[in-house]
Amino acid sequence: METLYYFWEFIKPVAIILGYIVLIMVPLILTVAYLTYAERKIIGFMQMRMGPNRVGFFGFRLWGLGQPIADTVKLIFKEVVIPSGANTFLFLIAPIISIATAFAAWSVVPFDAGVVLADVNAGLLYILAITSLGVYGVIIAGWASNSKYALLGALRSAAQIVSYEIAMGFALVGVLIAAGSLNLSTIVEAQQGEYGVASWFWLPLFPLFLVYFISGVAETNRAPFDVAEGESEIVAGFHVEYSGTAFAAFFLAEYANMIIISALAAIMFFGGWLSPFQGIHSIFGLPVDLEQFFAWVPGLIWFVAKTAFFLVLFLWFRATFPRYRYDQIMRLGWKVFIPITIVWLLVVGAAVIGGMPPWFAGA
Repeated sequence: METLYYFWEFIKPVAIILGYIVLIMVPLILTVAYLTYAERKIIGFMQMRMGPNRVGFFGFRLWGLGQPIADTVKLIFKEVVIPSGANTFLFLIAPIISIATAFAAWSVVPFDAGVVLADVNAGLLYILAITSLGVYGVIIAGWASNSKYALLGALRSAAQIVSYEIAMGFALVGVLIAAGSLNLSTIVEAQQGEYGVASWFWLPLFPLFLVYFISGVAETNRAPFDVAEGESEIVAGFHVEYSGTAFAAFFLAEYANMIIISALAAIMFFGGWLSPFQGIHSIFGLPVDLEQFFAWVPGLIWFVAKTAFFLVLFLWFRATFPRYRYDQIMRLGWKVFIPITIVWLLVVGAAVIGGMPPWFAGA
């Protein structure tokens, strides 16, 4: 018994960390699965269609809620076809790189006050670094497939990701200047104030928020920036030769990246887990204490609600905008977004130095 006790004490920290990882990964995977369902239903509604409405549970259709499970089972049992001229090792390692980097970024995301797996001081730098590695999965997949369409899609995607990553990184630098920290929890806490949503960084940094979010849409290769998967031009892009679980890994990584982009938007610009009614004790002159009225809502719910809002925007864009030409995408990233972010960073720096109230923690 004493040996078992010491063995448990030895593995206890590892077991706790693994438990936290499971608590993050399982809801994330379920969210990805049902995000595909939400996408098909929302776009169907916008186009006056029904969307998935057949596959349910226990003999009941239940609005098609079983469709993501059916799709997952289908992909698991499909054969992974490896082209005869492909590099087998690289062909199989590419989707693993993409999905690993997409999931690893969640280790520093704070879901609520104190609810974070690794509360590191350079959390934002870690996310930008780890998600940047995902481009290697794309390039390797395109090259290892030994297909001209896959290679063209990989080159397009890599150039697009690198281009918009610069603009997105510059946009987030404005938040770092305002908060004075790279720690994501500290950035959220710096947005506390007595003005509700007006206390958050989105108001003075709105141009940077627009650049960040549009760059996030482009970096995830989502419409209207999905030229890397342009079906009318290069069939399906870098994963044209993939099937089964290998294709599912790329699919999972894309939607996980969408969620991380939305979660970062909520954390960096919209107060993360903070209530949008903090400090608001009256409205329109009426004695309505909104802060107390919504005090029962947990911070995790606010964080999830804000993230879900930005995810709906991803889906809305796909249903609304036509695809950009590739030269238009490159021009937007290099000649429009990067100059805008550099100019606005100078404005933010001047505001912080000048002590502009009430938004900047550095004031």
